Order: sequence, then structure tokens, then C-alpha cells
Amino acid sequence: MTKIPSELYKQIMENVPICCIDFVVLHQGKVLLTFRNDEPAKGKWWIQGGRLLKNERIEDAVRRKAREEIGVDVKLVRRTGTYEYFCRRGPFPDLATGVHDIAICYLVEPASTNFNLDSAHSQYRWIDHIEKDLDPYVQNVLGDARVFGKNES
Repeated sequence: MTKIPSELYKQIMENVPICCIDFVVLHQGKVLLTFRNDEPAKGKWWIQGGRLLKNERIEDAVRRKAREEIGVDVKLVRRTGTYEYFCRRGPFPDLATGVHDIAICYLVEPASTNFNLDSAHSQYRWIDHIEKDLDPYVQNVLGDARVFGKNES
């Protein structure tokens, strides 16, 4: 599995949707959110995830991204849904067409809560309900994951 060189990745992002995985970390009835330092979603509380690499299995990507972003192993509980995410801002400042991600989402449990955040995230917090000021994408994913009960969305 190889990461795409930056200039080629930018060209791909300009022309096709990017296949990603996202995951909801659930521990003792609460969900982990991390504060994004980078685009897309810079300055927002978000769930974790990232792109799928060529020849990488989806569930392996979830485990890899958990180790990269929060520094822990996770147990996959279940797939919760597939989503599209659109954002005008992306990892390249001059990205003309914005971001279009197709994200396959999972519910996971952490092996530890001794997190070691990567440089894309500056802090984390736990929530016990879907907060109304969260990005609609995050609200939708959390609602579909049914981590806080059936009636909350």
C-alpha cells in the first residue's frame, strides 16, 4: 500500500470522489470527537477517519487510521453506513472543485483511552449526546450509529 504523491492526489481530488473510511469511537456510552487542525473541516469537532489506500481492505484502513490519528488499536463493532461529504475547502488551498468523499463508516471500541493525537488533531473530548452545533455530517453519522438511543438525531 502506497500513498499517492501530493501533486497526483490533488489532480485526482479535482476529478473524482475519494473513497474514505470514518469511524465512531464509543467508550462507556460516550463518543470521541477530535478537533481538526487541517482541511477539510478545519476548526470543527469531528469523528476520525481518512482515505483508503490502494490494495488496503476497508477494515484494515479503519484500524490503520485509528493508530495514526488517535494512537490506539480499535475493535470493529459494526458498519454503520455509507455517506457522501462535500466541502469547498480541502487539503490543497487552490483546489478548484472542493472535496467529494465517499465514506464507509464503522462503530469501534478503543483498546485504550490513552490517546496520542496526530498533528491533524489538537484536542479531544467525549460527548454523551448529539450536540446541535456539530456539523450536519457528524450529526448524521452519529444518529445512524445509534450510539445514544433510537430517538436522537
